Formats: sequence, C-alpha cells, structure tokens
Amino acid sequence: MSSVDAVLRQARLCIAAAEARQLLAHQLARPHAWLSAHGEATLSEAQGRQFASLVARRAAGEPIAYLTGVREFYGRSFAVTPEVLIPRPETELLVELGLAHIRGIDSPQLLDLGCGSGCVAISLALELRRAAVTAVDISPGALALAGRNAATYAVRLSLVNSDWFAALQGQRFELIVANPPYVAERDAHLNEGDLRFEPKLALCAGADGLAAIRRIVAQAPMHLAPGGALLLEHGYDQADAVRDLFAASGYNEIGQWLDLAGILRVTGGKVA
Repeated sequence: MSSVDAVLRQARLCIAAAEARQLLAHQLARPHAWLSAHGEATLSEAQGRQFASLVARRAAGEPIAYLTGVREFYGRSFAVTPEVLIPRPETELLVELGLAHIRGIDSPQLLDLGCGSGCVAISLALELRRAAVTAVDISPGALALAGRNAATYAVRLSLVNSDWFAALQGQRFELIVANPPYVAERDAHLNEGDLRFEPKLALCAGADGLAAIRRIVAQAPMHLAPGGALLLEHGYDQADAVRDLFAASGYNEIGQWLDLAGILRVTGGKVA
C-alpha cells in the first residue's frame, strides 16, 4: 500500500501536479483539502491500481472531464461522457447573451439546438424559471445525459431527438441558441488535445466547418417569434463568413461578441 503523498509524487512524473490531485480527489471521493491534510493516509491496493489506471489514461491524452465524469460550466457541475462535447468557458457567452435578450419577456420559449450535456439549456432554465426550454440533439445518448443533468438541478426540459429543426414543425421561440459542429473535417486541430477523444458528430461539419451553421441560420427564421433572436457559437476564424450568412438570410440587428480570449465567438441576429 502507498500513501497519498507517495502516489501523487509518482503521478507527477507522468502528468501535471494539479491533474494528479484532481484525479486522486475524484478516485477517493474526497475534497482537495483532504489530500493536503492527509498526505500520510494509505490507499488500498485496489485504490492504487485504479488511480494508476486513471493516470495512465490521462498521460495518453484522455480528457480529465471524461476521466472524472464532470465539468464546471456557468458555476455549476455537469455530468459529461464521451458521447458529448466537454463544456468550455467560451460557450458561457451564449448563456450571458441569451439572458440579456430574454430580459423583460414573460414566460419565454427557448430552444437549445445540439444540447449535448444540456449545460446551456439547463443554465438558461435555472436563471429563467418562467421559461419553457426545449433541448434538441440528434444523439440519444446526449439527450439521456441532458436529462440526467436536468434532474440533478430539478429543471424541466422538453428533450427532442431531432436533426436540427426537423422535429419542430410549427414551433416558434423567442430565443434559439446553438453551439453546433463547426470544425472542418480535415482540420489538423482534430488530432490535438481533447478533440482527439470528443465525438466527431458534435465537432465536424463539412469541408469548411460551416455546413451545420448554414442550415441553422437559413431555417431558424421559420422557428423564431417576431423579434426573436438566434445566437450561434462558431470557430475563431469564421466570424466574417457567419455574419454574411446572417445577412443573406435577412436577419436584422446582427451582432458579434468576443469571448474571454478576445476572439469573435458568437454571432446573433433578430427577425422582424
């Protein structure tokens, strides 16, 4: 048997110290402060083997979020699995902008397209208790996970298995938000970092990465209430192309917003 301090020292030979502590805290179901205060505590042989397995998987590049099964988003913890994208801080901008658009509208109808873990839809629902929120995804596994996360926060979502708007005929919303696939199929970044392990269905969209965005921008006006808005996350180098798509589809009050890294990350527009 080895102590907490000993296994952390060994793990730091393979992965970052902070990652080692995060994995061990998860493995032992203990807070980080407990590790510092109980460095001499011993792990059982089974615990040691399980931790070593986590370290080896992380050293091979597997994302921390998939190893621990959780990721923080908008100040809350969400369950994640390899069936969904890992929530990222830049996507919190969709929530902030969505809340600003909906402010003052009583009992709005909201739609999250490609909901994945449900982090955006659930965050909006928690901030807007009178809103009716629909969450769409083509992946049954993603919808099941979104349902689990919604239950954790006692949020009611209307979960719909659909290829974008296909199953939403006749429905209209005051706000549509989307973080669709926007990586080009041959983009070299797909061979780097966490992207190597995330579902390609949720990442890739045609030769230029804009296939899903084109469909959403073109079809959303048929599903927006008068004055309703579409807010859409896109790639770091796609802002001009996406703005042109909004303009070509007749949106007004088109805006673009920077993420925390100073990158134009979200484009939005309204319908008359």
